[in-house]
Amino acid sequence: MQAINRLYTRVYHTLDVRSPQRLPDSGPAILICNHTSSLDPHLIQACCPRLITWMMAKEYYELPVLNTLLRILGVIPVTRSGRDMSATRAALRALENGQILGVFPEGKIETTRNLLPFQTGAAMMAMKSGVPVFPAYLDGTQRGREMVPALLLPQHATIAFGPQVVLNRASADRDGLLRATAAMQSAVELLRQ
Repeated sequence: MQAINRLYTRVYHTLDVRSPQRLPDSGPAILICNHTSSLDPHLIQACCPRLITWMMAKEYYELPVLNTLLRILGVIPVTRSGRDMSATRAALRALENGQILGVFPEGKIETTRNLLPFQTGAAMMAMKSGVPVFPAYLDGTQRGREMVPALLLPQHATIAFGPQVVLNRASADRDGLLRATAAMQSAVELLRQ
């Protein structure tokens, strides 16, 4: 499946890698990225040798055509309304099992080049698990397109990966969580610039 995805993203679509991924060869990590379209997980996965366990909006996860494939890939469905503790527990289990967890902290697709405010979920999981966090930034013609056109029409995308985000893990209270979230957003913003 990885080979098919690489052909799909690098031959059918065009993907320019501005700076290579820096994920660890083994062990858990969280990969955070801005969210431009439904094509994003495919583009990011094409650059990474390890399988990424993605968190995905439950309404897409439950589409009959995609559900079986998403279950095989270990995608974690997330309810958008409020806090989804079952999704958080599943994500923390994935990290405990040494997996790479892929998160779009904006929580939805942004149609402009600006970043939406990051939600605190990724920071909370990073603080709770103690795993490293790595940023990425995507841009391209896929931005803001509906699911089917983004996936089926040829797109031209660029991606940049950054170094590990330095988090102050001394305080896991609300202020510490907000500082960690701000550090994550700054790391992605730096790649955007």
